[in-house]
Amino acid sequence: MDADIKRRAESGYFIGVMSGTSMDAVDACIVDFSAHQPQVIAHYSAPLDDLRDELRALASGAPVLMQGDAIDYLGQLDIRMAQRMSECINTLVQQSGLAKHEIVAVGCHGQTIRHRPSQAYPFTLQIGDPNTIAELTGIAVIADFRRRDIAAGGQGAPLVPLAHQALFAHEPTSAPLIAVNLGGICNVTIMTPDTPLLGFDTGPANALMDAWINAHLSLPFDANGAWAKSGVTDIALLNRLMDAPYFHAQPPKSTGTETFNLAWLTTMAADDLARLAPEQVQSTLATLTARTLASAIAPWLSPSQGAKIILAGGGARNGHLVNCISEAVQAIAPEATIQPSDALAIDPQCVECAAFAWLARQFLLGLAGNAPSVTGARGARILGGFYPA
Repeated sequence: MDADIKRRAESGYFIGVMSGTSMDAVDACIVDFSAHQPQVIAHYSAPLDDLRDELRALASGAPVLMQGDAIDYLGQLDIRMAQRMSECINTLVQQSGLAKHEIVAVGCHGQTIRHRPSQAYPFTLQIGDPNTIAELTGIAVIADFRRRDIAAGGQGAPLVPLAHQALFAHEPTSAPLIAVNLGGICNVTIMTPDTPLLGFDTGPANALMDAWINAHLSLPFDANGAWAKSGVTDIALLNRLMDAPYFHAQPPKSTGTETFNLAWLTTMAADDLARLAPEQVQSTLATLTARTLASAIAPWLSPSQGAKIILAGGGARNGHLVNCISEAVQAIAPEATIQPSDALAIDPQCVECAAFAWLARQFLLGLAGNAPSVTGARGARILGGFYPA
């Protein structure tokens, strides 16, 4: 990159855009890097109501919705997602009052369709063509962040821990600081004094709950956890699900909805599903998210030390889920504090897209975007590819 771009990247505006494993919306935000602590100054969400079923069909390989050739289906959704992301970016910039030339670049995560870091030939695939986004927005795009880490022997995920450190760890603390993203999948970043940065996926956050309520009530998600709250957790089902090998594997590790889905749930506990009311299952799935998260971060929770836990992602707005997490964590560490990322001046819906704005900036500065202590990669790598406006 030339000196002018690097100069602008030091203290300029970046856009981060992504659609998570819940596949409910495209989120985009503008991040101002001119101050010591990055500031999110604008945010916009574009719903994926008309694309959600097709994206989920493609991600799951369901042939019923994929009429015709699967590669054609993939290619067209790649462009359609890019168009939706471009619409989201253009609306965001318009509402912000900034001019496009003031934006240094867009950091585009895309939509994950498949994440298979542990196969014989590891791969990860995100769609949302960056060429189309650059063309439709007139802004340079940095995209394809995950595959370089996988090429270097890493999991390709989670990639947000370094960004979490930049966004949240600006005040020195002796207690652990744990950032939790409650998207479709739950990932955590562990920040402790004088130890390497850690992070990993703990398992499902909203993915199973979203799939279960959609199958039974035709709703995309359980608003504020009301349906889960109406049921009672079944301990036998909970214990059976918590026996799954993933929850007991040591990091580095990452997962996705290709693992934690309704087929997995049926395979693990078909008899339990048949004997329970649907709302009991939903309640149990909320408890599963909370208990597996608390168990995963337990090594960094001390009964006498006040760890700070920051919640982000759509699940941070689910009051019932947050209560379940608070109960599970405080059973281990009563002094721990749990708060949404709003308390640190970043809307929970903005944390992940702000992270990809930060990763775009890292690319232009020629700095690494991965943390080998998190992903297991052979070393630090500059992540992404550049698509000029």
